[in-house]
Amino acid sequence: MVLFLVGCGFAVLGGVIALLVNGSKPARWIATIGVWIGCGLASIPVISALGDQAPHPVQWAWSMPGGSLSFALDGLSAFFCLPIVLVSPLAALYGVGYLAGHARSLKAVLFFYNVLVASMLMLVATRNGLLFLVVWEIMAISSFFLVIFDDEHAHVRRAGWTYLVATHIGTAALLAMFALLGAGADSLDFTALAAMGRSLTMATVLFALAVIGFGSKAGFFALHVWLPQAHPAAPSHVSALMSGVMIKTGIYGLLRVLTLLGAPSAGWGWTLVIVGLSSGILGVAFALAQHDIKRLLAYHSVENIGIITLGLGAGVLGLSWGQPVLIMLGFGGGILHVLNHAVFKSLLFFGAGAVAHSTGLRDIDHLGGLLKRMRWTGLTFLVASAAICGLPPFNGFVSEFLIYVAAFSGLHAATPGTVVLAIGILTGLALIGGLAAACFAKAFGMVFLGEPRSDHAGGAHEVGPTMRWPMMALAVACLAIGLLAPLAVRGVLPAVAVVAGGDPGALLEAAGGAIRGLTGVVYISVTLLLVTGGLLLFRRLLPRGKQQTETGTWDCGYARPTPRMQYTASSFAQPLVDLFRTLLGTRKRGMAVRGFFPARATFETDTPDAAQERLFAPLFQSIDRLVAPIRRMQHGRVHEYLLYIAATLVLLLLFWKAGTR
Repeated sequence: MVLFLVGCGFAVLGGVIALLVNGSKPARWIATIGVWIGCGLASIPVISALGDQAPHPVQWAWSMPGGSLSFALDGLSAFFCLPIVLVSPLAALYGVGYLAGHARSLKAVLFFYNVLVASMLMLVATRNGLLFLVVWEIMAISSFFLVIFDDEHAHVRRAGWTYLVATHIGTAALLAMFALLGAGADSLDFTALAAMGRSLTMATVLFALAVIGFGSKAGFFALHVWLPQAHPAAPSHVSALMSGVMIKTGIYGLLRVLTLLGAPSAGWGWTLVIVGLSSGILGVAFALAQHDIKRLLAYHSVENIGIITLGLGAGVLGLSWGQPVLIMLGFGGGILHVLNHAVFKSLLFFGAGAVAHSTGLRDIDHLGGLLKRMRWTGLTFLVASAAICGLPPFNGFVSEFLIYVAAFSGLHAATPGTVVLAIGILTGLALIGGLAAACFAKAFGMVFLGEPRSDHAGGAHEVGPTMRWPMMALAVACLAIGLLAPLAVRGVLPAVAVVAGGDPGALLEAAGGAIRGLTGVVYISVTLLLVTGGLLLFRRLLPRGKQQTETGTWDCGYARPTPRMQYTASSFAQPLVDLFRTLLGTRKRGMAVRGFFPARATFETDTPDAAQERLFAPLFQSIDRLVAPIRRMQHGRVHEYLLYIAATLVLLLLFWKAGTR
């Protein structure tokens, strides 16, 4: 465990040295090396914890109330460390190329990136409630400064403050949760909290606070409002880390709290199922309506968090009903999707960043034809698109397959509850998968296929090796996890055992049918890959010695086609977006086609975030009116500010003294 903490220290040290050195290039490489060394050292105890040799916990006394300074790794913590130690070094290497030429605030970004990586590692290893909140706040503040990297733009500043407010609303809920958890206990150490007996009512209140607090970080709908703003604003490698890794700390926190509350209620499981279905369906529906590629990917984070939560809800219901198959496949599918989403979503953000870096554009309607100019970026983006749609043989299929099989196991149980659960999961996942496939057909088709719709797209070029290699590594990981699906299922067993409190052997037996099904899919996938590879090789060798010609994209019967004749993001998605027009609130603008020979016609759509406009904006306006009189205290007289501080300290001391009597 000491080696794990040393790894965290190396990551922070790399960021500190990057602040002090002269020159942007040395700073970028020093910070990157710090992350690589730190994650490399941390991965050693992580791998041990996933095996049979968990590292010894570290526990130090400290002067603050609430117990000890304690860190430990179990199966759950170790599994959630995997996306951190995998994605963080690759994103740091990607950032070396992506941040080239950015002089403004560069060293601050490098420092806070390294702090963010270290704080995420420490968070999942923390075993004390107060320490958890401290590290949680460090993670929130460091990611805030990363979001506002380009703070000269008003929309970036707005995105940063939205994120800061949202994350602290969640922190307030977590503060209340840990205060109630520790009520009557001598310490906030997790072992002490887990040993306390609680009524079902109190446990339900704690669970509700956990859903709000951790859900705001994970991006549960409608607590997601910061995601569509923060992810497009941040640098692309930071977006990859935040979307692929950081939001999963919310999932980890929720699972960790479940281990402290005792036997779950069926109502908790249904709550998670409903949250998962609503987040998954509405997330992908909003994604389908977007034109900004990074904003589109941000909404897909909401969708995939919904899929994860759907699996966790099935697992909680399995615990409540005493069904081992539902426990294993529900929790197993949800937790494995944490890793899978980290891999393919980080790759998608890398691809979007490469497109933006090469063209200066993120609007899908102004791109097109990039596959001919950015072949490696296009191919890796295609792999990630197939993975996020849950298509075999890529990794997204594996975790979603487990959740599907969990639903079918509910049908076999043939009780009213399991049948309703099965119908909900099967219908929801099918709808989410279909809409995701349509969305990424739009994203890949509009960005990489066809002809360029702007001069910037026409002048695009492939990115450098420091950006290209991380994309290729993650693409290989997408395929490797899919082809090693049975091993991936076995790899998630230690994490499921911590949450479910069961024997890994019994859990493995419960997953036997799913593993056999995945093995068959792997055999078929390998056969198809070999056949496809053979056909591609044959096609490559066939034209040797023959004259080759190059033609344009299919002209659809037009003598002189132009890029304006192609589908746009708006026109492609319009039929599906119209199905959800009541929920989405999509606004349409344009000039209709008139006459046989129209001079001009336009069509444009805009889909604002419904939760932001209908829920949070009116709420914040009401709060603003309520606190407006308090602004009279903000008058600029420093001596009165000092008086406020002194009075606050006196009051806190009085409350502390009263509490110690």
